[in-house]
Amino acid sequence: MANDLYLRVREAVGREVKEVRALGGGCVGEVYRARLDDGADVVVKVDRTNAPQLEVEGFMLEYLARHSQLPVPGVLHASPALLVMEFVEGDSHFSPAAERHAAELLAALHGIRGRAHGLERATLIGSLHQPNPWCASWVEFFREHRLLHMAGAALHEGKMPRSLHRRVQAFAGRIEEFLIEPEHPSLLHGDVWTTNVLANATRITGFLDPAVYYGHPEIELAFITLFSTFGSTFFEHYQQLRPVQDGFFQLRRDIYNFYPLLVHARLFGSSYLNGIDRKLRELGF
Repeated sequence: MANDLYLRVREAVGREVKEVRALGGGCVGEVYRARLDDGADVVVKVDRTNAPQLEVEGFMLEYLARHSQLPVPGVLHASPALLVMEFVEGDSHFSPAAERHAAELLAALHGIRGRAHGLERATLIGSLHQPNPWCASWVEFFREHRLLHMAGAALHEGKMPRSLHRRVQAFAGRIEEFLIEPEHPSLLHGDVWTTNVLANATRITGFLDPAVYYGHPEIELAFITLFSTFGSTFFEHYQQLRPVQDGFFQLRRDIYNFYPLLVHARLFGSSYLNGIDRKLRELGF
């Protein structure tokens, strides 16, 4: 297997591989750090499943590189079973200065306008299908292509009880009472949790593993609060750059976090549905 990996990377980038070391993490496939013959380090992802999709991650990284100033690793090769990227120095410990830099980067990203909500193609969040049909209404897009799509998939896979799915459907039928339309569709990274962001002492050095589309920036901010990717320093600075409308922290962030909780329920277990159950009860569903 090691010799096969050396050969595949050499064929992909046209350089000899001197050393390969396994890296931790990675929701999809195997992840390695490889040193090439010119001394450069690259990150190699390998998907040995029957239906590999690593080219989607390559597409999303290249999309962010073309359409934004968000720091992302350069893609050297992208095919369904093999992705080779530039190695980005940094770790997932964020100083106050790094959090302020993250706020500046994401506020700028969210200032990039799309023609509608969605994207030109379907993408992935982790290993899961993420549909992105163009939609003029954000509330409709979130209801149909985030909440109901992911809840339906969770039900189909046996990860969600039918009784909870019925309550989600009932809530979705009245979701316009709780959510608001954005000023414009914004470009989103889509998966800003701690290990998908790297930093040095004072600056963000890279955003990894995106789940790109155009949507409401509030869903990105909600995800950040769910797993405490960044703290109060980030939000204070982001508010100065792009003020968040009233009601987000009190209500809407919990609704938007139904989506990543459903993602985690499908990937890691149904205990992640407890937060959805509690919020639905609080809202009377």
